[in-house]
Amino acid sequence: MRAHAITLLTDFGTADGYVAELKGILTSGAPGVPLLDMSHDIPAQDVEHARLTVARYWRRFPVGTVHLVVVDPGVGTSRAAIAVHSDGRYLVGPDNGVLSPALFALDARVVALPIDGNASPTFHGRDVFAPVAAQLAMGTLLEVVGDPLHDPVRRRTPQPRRLADGSLEGEVLTVDRFGNVMTNLVARQAASVDVAGQRVRVVRTYGDAAPGELVALVGSSGFVEIAVRDGHAAGQWRITRGQRAVLHAT
Repeated sequence: MRAHAITLLTDFGTADGYVAELKGILTSGAPGVPLLDMSHDIPAQDVEHARLTVARYWRRFPVGTVHLVVVDPGVGTSRAAIAVHSDGRYLVGPDNGVLSPALFALDARVVALPIDGNASPTFHGRDVFAPVAAQLAMGTLLEVVGDPLHDPVRRRTPQPRRLADGSLEGEVLTVDRFGNVMTNLVARQAASVDVAGQRVRVVRTYGDAAPGELVALVGSSGFVEIAVRDGHAAGQWRITRGQRAVLHAT
């Protein structure tokens, strides 16, 4: 059965022709299947940012969708190229952890893709991943495109740590384009968060903060995030990935 769509997520940007080359392969191999751009603005070589982005959307699309993900700093090395079938969707990309959100499903199946000797060692997205994504979109079975792989790279979001006073110590996972700081803290109720040497109050919406105020709130992903009303929290407060954040319930 033909796929509902093929989605694309890359760190290629749109100033060059790399995305166009992917689309040329996909439209040739899977004519009539819609191509949907998720983003081509993932920070260059940022596998972790891409992993978290995939986690947000891969299950939001109908069963049968093919997700092509090309954020691949190890292109041309010994890292495997993989295709995954998980929860009714397909994902294709490098075996560097970027497809991890789909690998933890109980029904996940993974195959290692063959890499032809004629494939460019700098552009597996075009020469390896896109052709396979097109095949899967046209109804080819997973087992046909590769051999079973039982130990793909799985990246996990680190778990917060409970401190002696009952608070939760977590860390910054990533920063979005608004400068909002995403942490690994999860909370339905909280009073404050310590970050960047500040203790900030928790609000329900961005509009509940005063202009320029640094606050915390639960974002749409369910994680606690740090934001500045009408500002860029990460830039203004020099907050970076891995930085400590502590959640206080009272």
